Amino acid sequence: MKLQRIISYATLAISIVTLILVLKRPAPVAPAVAPATAAANAQSFQEKVNQLAQPKAPGAVESEIRMSPGEVSAALAEAAGLLPPAQSVSTTNGGSASPGPAMQFPGAVPNIKDYQISMDGDIVRGQFLTQIAGKDVYLTLGGHLGSKDGYATFDATEVKVGDLSVPSALINEVLQKKLGEQRDQLKLPDNVKDIKIENGELVLVEK
Repeated sequence: MKLQRIISYATLAISIVTLILVLKRPAPVAPAVAPATAAANAQSFQEKVNQLAQPKAPGAVESEIRMSPGEVSAALAEAAGLLPPAQSVSTTNGGSASPGPAMQFPGAVPNIKDYQISMDGDIVRGQFLTQIAGKDVYLTLGGHLGSKDGYATFDATEVKVGDLSVPSALINEVLQKKLGEQRDQLKLPDNVKDIKIENGELVLVEK
């Protein structure tokens, strides 16, 4: 009886600690950004997306579009309605041009309240504030972004729920199944050959 009581107390203690870690806010993956800076980053992201839409001259060499973590974070926040839509993009002659088609971000977590993106070497990390069972919970996901057969791929190497680390092997199978269900949304634009994280930046390789 005494042993059963000890086991019950230990189980209760583990459950409480786990709950605290799940609800605890983890260390941010990126520094806070002022609204004006976020808006500028979102516009810079859109300008680079517009470059992808420009037709290439015959015989032009393969080129790359590089985007910073701040630009990607701002674009995600804008897509989730956390930032006002980007205004018209200024042109070199002082006029304005309508924004080009926005890049889609598949597999977004529902009820997102905040986004943070960081990139380190060839690893991308995202931190998202969402609601689970009516509670605000931070989800942190890190891994390798790539492409295969014209579709974007992602392999998770780091997973956190709140401040609780979860083995990525437990999540990856579910994640890959979810990505498979949304495969159409993972299709790369027709003029993009490859997508990857390199030297802490998102790199889009044009065809």
